[in-house]
Amino acid sequence: MPAGASSSWLRRRADCVRLTVRLTPRAAHSAIDGIAFDAGGEAYLAVRVTAPPDGGKANAALIKLLARHWRLPPGDLRLVAGASARRKVLEVQGPPERLLAELAASEPSR
Repeated sequence: MPAGASSSWLRRRADCVRLTVRLTPRAAHSAIDGIAFDAGGEAYLAVRVTAPPDGGKANAALIKLLARHWRLPPGDLRLVAGASARRKVLEVQGPPERLLAELAASEPSR
């Protein structure tokens, strides 16, 4: 982790967990690349999908990929910010303690 960087890509809320994602649409293949840091040192989960950003297709592909990776129903993931931006915030519904442990344990390394 870079000096001064924050590992806050996962944040506990009252009834869910929020995560920060940087999505690259129109990639050669869909993949979760791991945790990366922006110029300000903020952590995010880097994800690529083959879908174009047109009509929310890339957002839908993101949710499908993350749900499959974490073995969650796609309905448990919801985009709450950044619908038309590369940087997005998603909520994962469920008990925060369990989710934080499961999501952090399956964190891909870069």
